[in-house]
Order: sequence, then structure tokens, then C-alpha cells
Amino acid sequence: MSDECCFINANIVLEDKVVSGHLLARDGKIAEIGGNGAGLRNGGRGRCRSFRSCRIEDLEGDYLLPGLVELHTDNLEKHLEPRSGVLWPSGRSAFVAHDAQVAAAGITTVFDSISVGQHHDESNRQTMLGLTKGAMEESRKTGRLRAEHRLHLRCELSDPHLLPLFASMADEPELSLVSLMDHTPGQRQFINEKAYRAYYRKHDWSNAEFVRHLERMNLQREEYSQRHAEEIRIFCRERRLPMASHDDVTVEHVNEAVRAGMSISEFPTTLEAARHASRSGLVTLMGTPNVLRGGSHSGNVSALEVAKRRSLGALSSDYVPASLLPGAYILYRKAGYSLPEAVALVSKKPAAAVGLFDRGSIAAGKKADLLRVSMPEKYEERETEAGISMPLPEVRTVWRDGVRVL
Repeated sequence: MSDECCFINANIVLEDKVVSGHLLARDGKIAEIGGNGAGLRNGGRGRCRSFRSCRIEDLEGDYLLPGLVELHTDNLEKHLEPRSGVLWPSGRSAFVAHDAQVAAAGITTVFDSISVGQHHDESNRQTMLGLTKGAMEESRKTGRLRAEHRLHLRCELSDPHLLPLFASMADEPELSLVSLMDHTPGQRQFINEKAYRAYYRKHDWSNAEFVRHLERMNLQREEYSQRHAEEIRIFCRERRLPMASHDDVTVEHVNEAVRAGMSISEFPTTLEAARHASRSGLVTLMGTPNVLRGGSHSGNVSALEVAKRRSLGALSSDYVPASLLPGAYILYRKAGYSLPEAVALVSKKPAAAVGLFDRGSIAAGKKADLLRVSMPEKYEERETEAGISMPLPEVRTVWRDGVRVL
């Protein structure tokens, strides 16, 4: 017997327009999209093969969106280490909490971005890697996760122990994306050493300690980064794994990524790099916290400005899952995007960037990963102590493969 669900009285966000109508999901796939009244007798069951078992979801005029696709979030690490130096005793409960949070944000496919290696001596990331692996394996066995979880390995190239750490995760079946990072002082995000020191001011280094730290990090970078980058690139090319560059600052950074066969430029820090990445065929991935806050918290280029220049390829929630859909909505309201274009930045485009063409849009034959979303009736901004506030869309219900998960 077919598993069927009919969504009626919905404003359906398609790839190029919004239509008022119904959607029929059958056996986890989108089977039909039509206008209201197109055979919707018996409360909608007229479109179903099985009159008695077909479920009806009346959206009462709310919007039906494709499930969101998140390529880069370190949200899981925040659950495993809720405070600096405090590791959570149950990896499984941390993973389940993370899963619930991303599902509540409307994310039906999430790439859990896990740091492989570390870029300063007091980091817990080596310990976190083992905790993450165990938590993922335990949680996956339950069969009760709301979102589909895939693995994104973020490789810190200067770490002397990177390659064995990477090897410990390389055969994970969910591994679907690899990014190459360099957080050493004087490079990329920290091209200004003053910015590096400001970011790590919590360590309360003396001037002499800071200088010694800089020297050690730069020596490690010179010895390891280039060799590590080449070995990981070879691995990814052999496995046909998508690769991403991280924190591109200059045109040459982008050119290096293109030569290496990368497909994504994650969080470029300058407008110059973002525009060149887009022109060079890379998917320029920017953060929605940047969009909601009106700019980068670390002084990098504004994602809204990149979007207005039409150099934006996709959006990521980065460290705040709940920002993904609101970030797209703000681009719809403030950057000249149509609603379908804005939604594509958090669904179709990130999915396509990693070769997932079976999801990310509402079309016949695609996965029935769907969201019921209530949209604000009008858009008004007001000034608050925390910055600009505005009404934002809210995720009300989530389905994955046609099954309600939230």
C-alpha cells in the first residue's frame, strides 16, 4: 500500500514562482503539484490512490517550502562542548539535541562540519573528533534522527597531526564534503595579526608569549600546510568528494581553489574574493548570521553586500541554525531577490553544490522534504538595543521523505 500525503490550501514555493494549490507526496517523493480545486474532492483524498490511508495536511494558506540544506554548521560541537573546556558526558544526547535543533530550523539535510586538527595549543578539537565520531555512530543506529546527517570535514592544514586524524574519519560512509582551512596568524581570516590577537585575547598572552606563539604557528604552517593540502586534495579527487576553500581573501586564493578543483568558496572575507569566486564558477557560500546582524562579527565583507552584487551562490547558518531561513527572507526583502530565488539559496543551490540533485526544490520526482512556514504579513524594521529587528518567517511543521518529523 502506498504511503500518501496531500498538502492542500498551500502557497507552494516552486523554483520560479509561488502558486496556490496542493501537493501530493507518495512513497517519500513529490508525485503531483496542482491548483486548489483540481480534483480535491473528499477533502483532498480525490488525488490519492488509497482513499482511506491518505493523510491530509491543510496548510490554511501557509507557505510550503522545500526542506533546507545546510552545508556548514559547527552546531554539534557546541552541544558536545557547551562551555569552553566542559565536555558533555553523553555524545548521543548531544547529537540528538543538535538534530532536534536543526530540524526545528527547517533543515532536512545537514552537513555536520567537524574540525580535523587544531590551530592553537589549548584547543579541545582533537578530543572532540573522537567524541563526534562516537556520537554520530550511536545516534545513527537509533533510526530516529529527524534530519539526514552528512559529514563535512574541516581540515586545519597546519596541524602536524592532521593526516592521521583525517584518516580516522576518511571511511565514514556519510563523508560528503571536505574543506581546507588555514587559521594561522597572518593568513586568510587572520591576515591581520592584530585581528588574530583580538580573537584569542581570552588566552591573556603576554607580549613575549604571543610572539612565541606566532613563531610556532608559522613554523608549523611552513612545514605542514602545503604537503597536507596536496595529500587531502588527492584523496578527494580519487573519491570524487566535493572540496571547499575557506576564508578566501584575495583573487589568488580563489585562483588556487579553482586550480585545485574545488567547487565552493566558504565565507570569503572580501568583496573582491567573493566576486571573483562567483565569476570563476565557484559557489560562494556566505553566513546567514552575517545577514541578520547586518554585517560580519569579525569585520569581514557583508553578506548582504555580496548578495546585492549578485555574487552570492548559497547560504549557510554557520553557528546559528535558526538563522538560515530568516537570512534568505531578508535577502528577499532587502536585496532584490524574488522569494523563489531567495529560497533556492538555502535549498536547491547548496544541494546542487555537492551533487544532491534529488532534493532542494519542489518538483515532481524530488524528495518530499517539505516545510510549512508562516510568513509575516508585512515587513517593518525597528531599532532595538541589539540592532535592527523585523518580523521573520517561522517554521511550523517539517516533513522528511513525506513523513512528519517536527
